[in-house]
Amino acid sequence: MENALKHLRSHDPILKDLIERFPKPEFKKHTNYYHELVDSIISQQLSVKAARAIETRFKDLFGGSFPAPEQILEKDIEELRNVGLSRPKGRYIQDLALKIIDGTVNFDTIDSLSNDEIIAELTKVKGIGVWTVHMFLMFCMARLDVLPTGDLGIRNGIAKLYDLNNVPSEREVELIAEKNNWHPYESVASWYIWQTLDNTPK
Repeated sequence: MENALKHLRSHDPILKDLIERFPKPEFKKHTNYYHELVDSIISQQLSVKAARAIETRFKDLFGGSFPAPEQILEKDIEELRNVGLSRPKGRYIQDLALKIIDGTVNFDTIDSLSNDEIIAELTKVKGIGVWTVHMFLMFCMARLDVLPTGDLGIRNGIAKLYDLNNVPSEREVELIAEKNNWHPYESVASWYIWQTLDNTPK
């Protein structure tokens, strides 16, 4: 992390100011990838409190433990809906379970893949988009070279911090990152931009 902060301070005066204002970030890797992706589907468009309540009921459906993919496929959609999942989210979780079982998604080899390869693999699952995979790469796999170009908070933060007249497009976010030499620490740069907002991801 010290290398990341040194790099960003030396290349981007705006980030240098943010690094001095805010505490040092931590990106802690954990490898319960399957659990993380189910949680990400459950929590889509929900408050943290509501998502946690549904996850508790979801686990209760399986005796209080987080279910294996095979167990999820043993339940029908109505059983999943009864714990608070919408019909689409129930389908998404079942699709993830199916793709883990058939090998489309392989957590045994995922660490050896590039960011783009992981995005390509995980977005084959219904309900998992690029933004979700960016968050997964940053906050689950602890990869420091992720630029979440589709995140509206990042785009709004960049517009304010870099005095842009409009919210930048995804391509414009990439160009700003390139101009200010964020690579290979785009995740860290993004984390500091989030700190200037009220809806900081965790």
